[in-house]
Amino acid sequence: MPGSIYNSTLAADSYSGTLANIGQAFPEYNTLDKLWASWYTWMQNDVLATGLMIFVIHEFFYFGRCIPWMIIDNIPYFQKYKIQQGKVNTFKEQWQCTSAVLLSHFTVELPQIWVFHPICSYFGMAYDTPLPNFLTMFYQIALFFCMEDTWHYWNHRLMHYGPFYKYIHKQHHLYSAPFGLAAEYASPIEVMVLGLGTVGSPILWCALTKNLHIFTCYFWIVLRLFQAVDAHSGYEFPWSLHHFLPFWAGADHHDDHHRYFIGNYASSFRWWDFLLDTEAGPKAKADRLARQKAKAEAKAQKALATGSASSKKTE
Repeated sequence: MPGSIYNSTLAADSYSGTLANIGQAFPEYNTLDKLWASWYTWMQNDVLATGLMIFVIHEFFYFGRCIPWMIIDNIPYFQKYKIQQGKVNTFKEQWQCTSAVLLSHFTVELPQIWVFHPICSYFGMAYDTPLPNFLTMFYQIALFFCMEDTWHYWNHRLMHYGPFYKYIHKQHHLYSAPFGLAAEYASPIEVMVLGLGTVGSPILWCALTKNLHIFTCYFWIVLRLFQAVDAHSGYEFPWSLHHFLPFWAGADHHDDHHRYFIGNYASSFRWWDFLLDTEAGPKAKADRLARQKAKAEAKAQKALATGSASSKKTE
């Protein structure tokens, strides 16, 4: 059975007792370091400690982030910010969605979470103290967002191809007007494929650099969950993040994907859809047609100019 890198002699029968022992043995630790070291010392099984922590964090913050959107759905004031006006999902639909998501969490995502620690440990991930500083966490999480967004764009776009859509991705498009709980409502294959962008990004980074602390991964998972739930919220506010960071995707970006079924394949950012001309919605379609028309007119004018020049030479 896997053990722990933490001193077993400091482990007590309870977490609080272990915390007291850690505090006495390492008075130089800050509060967060003491809490962290006490958890792994008390568990004395690092794989189990990490697996439990990540799974609890995932469930708590996923459903916890959904609750405010469920409350907003029942407050008339906020309905003016609803992107698809008049489309409100019933309690039955939300409960069916929740049941399917919970089943997926325990049967598909939990195994992935459980192997995360052994794989990252193999590549040199740290999980001891001291914990990483803010700047290190910031640039690594920013990089993970970019890596995951790239993975998500190309694989999500592939999911819209013929049999991949029919047999895998179609389930996620059951709700043309998405809501927070539907963020992880998908077939098991899609959960594994697209989820690999979330768990695979830090693993790849760790394999290449040997510079990763699992505490950073905890924060990365929480922020990624917030992004996914918010993108499916169905609400667009004047204070939404993309108004301040124009390259951020947000709910209006992903809502158009659900409404029109094609385009807007990226998860967190807008640049892939912009660069590859896969933006969704009437405005994007009109802009695309205008560009095509302008290009055709320019080509026609060039051909006309070339023809005129040839005629003059002939004369």
